This record gives sequence, structure tokens and C-alpha cells, in this order.
Amino acid sequence: MVDTTPLTRAVDHFADRLRAAPQSRLQRGAAAEALGLARELARRAQVLEAPEAEPRVMPDAGMFAAADQITVAAHDLAVVIPSDADVDEAVRLVEEAQKRAGV
Repeated sequence: MVDTTPLTRAVDHFADRLRAAPQSRLQRGAAAEALGLARELARRAQVLEAPEAEPRVMPDAGMFAAADQITVAAHDLAVVIPSDADVDEAVRLVEEAQKRAGV
């Protein structure tokens, strides 16, 4: 079984930082960065679950939903992620997105 704890910890940390960020920081790009990450994590989960289907794009639910969107997408991915290497790659994506978001 794959240990997805590093992924959920990284995402929970990013989500907490987003929730604590001022609206101005979210507007300056942090929320958009989080949405991009959520969409990528959701795409990866969908490809693993149904490789024959066209992945659906996670909708933009607004800047105040960005933290919840990355959390949901990461937890969906954690259920189907196949290897520790894939977990490491997902953690890297989360950490890079958090740096770009500036939170």
C-alpha cells in the first residue's frame, strides 16, 4: 500500500495558508495558483481512475473555495495514486504551487 501521508500533509499545509491569507493575496494570484494545482491533481486522479475517458476540468468556484478545491483534489488522488514515486511527484507539485502562490 502506498503511503500518501506526505501528500495530504503538504496539501493541508497549503490549504491552511490559503485560508489564512488576506483577500488581497488571494486576488494577486494565490487563488489562481491553487485552482491550477487543484485542476492538475484532479486530472491526474481521473486519468488513473478512467484512462479511457476525457478528464473533466474542475470549475472555478471562486477564490475563497481554492483551499477546499486543492484539498478535495488531493484526497481524490491519494485514493488512487499507484506508487511512492507518484506521491513524491504530487508533493513536489504542491510545494512548487505554494511557493508561486506566495503563501
